[in-house]
Amino acid sequence: MVILGAPDADSAELYAETVVNGDPSWAGPLAGVAMDLPVYHIMEPEIKAQIDPKVYQEHLALMEVALDVPKITEGLNRVRKKK
Repeated sequence: MVILGAPDADSAELYAETVVNGDPSWAGPLAGVAMDLPVYHIMEPEIKAQIDPKVYQEHLALMEVALDVPKITEGLNRVRKKK
């Protein structure tokens, strides 16, 4: 499983695409290498629910306010549906 912390939807989707289906740019060592790993963002509800609330509040709560979590989740869902 891969947990991403990318700060924007475009980079999160690119990283997810890379670890699920292989490097989409065909420029790196993962070109054409589909690892088919499950991928989530640290802010997605499935992951957030597994983090101690005190730890989340101390380390991640401010990040959640600053990020467009729905857009990040939307991009990751597109990658997961391609599988």
